[in-house]
Amino acid sequence: MLIFEQSQPGRTAAAQLPAAIATPDLPERFLRNTPIGLPEVSELQAVRHYTNLSRKNFSIDTQFYPLGSCTMKYNPRACHSLAMLDGFLGRHPYAPESLSQGFLSCMYELQEILADVTGMQGGVSLAPMAGAQGEFAGVAMIMAYHKHRGDLERTEIIVPDAAHGTNPATATVCGCSVREIPTLANGDIDIEALKQVLGPKTAGIMLTNPSTIGVFERRIVEIAKLVHEAGGLLYYDGANLNAILGKVRPGDMGFDAIHMNLHKTFSTPHGGGGPGAGAVGVSERLKPFLPIPMIEKVQRHAQPAAAPQPAQPQTHKGGRYTKMKHKPVTVSAPAPAPTASSEEGPWYRFVRKKDRPLSIGRLSTFAGNAGVLLRAYVYARMLGREGMPRVAEYATLNANYLAAQLRKRGYTLAYPERRASHEFIVTVAPQKKAHGVTALDFSKSLLDHGIHAPTNYFPLLVPECLLIEPTETESRDTLDRFVVVMKMLLDKAARDPGWMKGAPYTTPVRRLDDVKAAKDLDLAYVPKVA
Repeated sequence: MLIFEQSQPGRTAAAQLPAAIATPDLPERFLRNTPIGLPEVSELQAVRHYTNLSRKNFSIDTQFYPLGSCTMKYNPRACHSLAMLDGFLGRHPYAPESLSQGFLSCMYELQEILADVTGMQGGVSLAPMAGAQGEFAGVAMIMAYHKHRGDLERTEIIVPDAAHGTNPATATVCGCSVREIPTLANGDIDIEALKQVLGPKTAGIMLTNPSTIGVFERRIVEIAKLVHEAGGLLYYDGANLNAILGKVRPGDMGFDAIHMNLHKTFSTPHGGGGPGAGAVGVSERLKPFLPIPMIEKVQRHAQPAAAPQPAQPQTHKGGRYTKMKHKPVTVSAPAPAPTASSEEGPWYRFVRKKDRPLSIGRLSTFAGNAGVLLRAYVYARMLGREGMPRVAEYATLNANYLAAQLRKRGYTLAYPERRASHEFIVTVAPQKKAHGVTALDFSKSLLDHGIHAPTNYFPLLVPECLLIEPTETESRDTLDRFVVVMKMLLDKAARDPGWMKGAPYTTPVRRLDDVKAAKDLDLAYVPKVA
């Protein structure tokens, strides 16, 4: 039931309202003269309604969430608690640097951590507020680099056929044409096809490594050499960074730019459209083009204490107040002299356009999603340098364990001869051919068992595929239960395919008509006319 349908005229949380509310001193034409159209319900009704709605949501906190290429790992509560300290919550984005040193120091350290773990020697900018915006920043920097060199014919971006859909979209938005290259049957990029498209128009190549099919690109060093020799640059899509965190660095592979989905690899809540953070890192050659603002650390040296100066009044000139040499604290008292200790130690400041004239500029009003960045910083500090490799090790172990168990139960792996990275693909094309049961049917059936569906029908080059990513935070018990359910569904597909095609049966909302939803938009409540 919608909350509008619970509305009754005159019902409200009257006890929570002040006895008298002053009428705004606004012109009559700006005052509302019709009802606002909100439901009239009590406070208890509103609380119960939204609490019950929350129970219908699926989240990492409730059940297993093996959504491939999304890294739906557990978000430690300590990250939330520390990011919500009063000193962080109370800071306004427009607060001066002098009142933001704690926050700025955290952001500076996060920049340094990310640059170190990815091998991006040119530094990191935290400005992008999503993975796709990080992609945009990366390709925009590559194009700015070529433009600055006068190499204006380089307008082609190479993209593998297994790439995320945002990769060709980003290249197009940046004014480039896309050259697609195929993936071989073993999961590697077709090097010969790459050689054919490289040339004087090549601006760069966008790669995910491990790729979206869940395997590591074994010839990445050779690919980097070929692209660089052709005059292009390499862009790293960091969607799958969880698989190699602390083990191998994109910078060491030869990449020139990278975006990192901090909401994935560095464990901040995401889904439903946000929030996110797509920090970008670069090699030295792209450093001048990083988006602003960034944070830099400078050392302030002690200065001799200045002698007290008498207060100087403000004078009026030309209709505006202008200050004299020394700003008074009050009209009658002299300004306090600065002390040497107040001028010592590190100072954190924003790097702006005047500091980096070649920067591609701002990507948002402020300096990124502060709440997400703080949580990512806390998570990185909790792991430490020693803990980051364990993330990759357990993410890879869990994925390979699941792949082996599902293969034993009769599932077909898309790339059985390759070791999985942090995710892997099974194809149910044999089940579709034999019983008419599709990947969508398997996905919907999982919901009845309290398990979120894996990513289905992506990447597009594997028919009827399920892309499964268990992440490092799941226990073996959870993985074993998933295997039991998947085996149950495999048997069900053979015995009762009709049941599979009708699933889910226990969810608040069953199968939606996607075509109708796209063509017949119904996004607002309209009361029924009696």
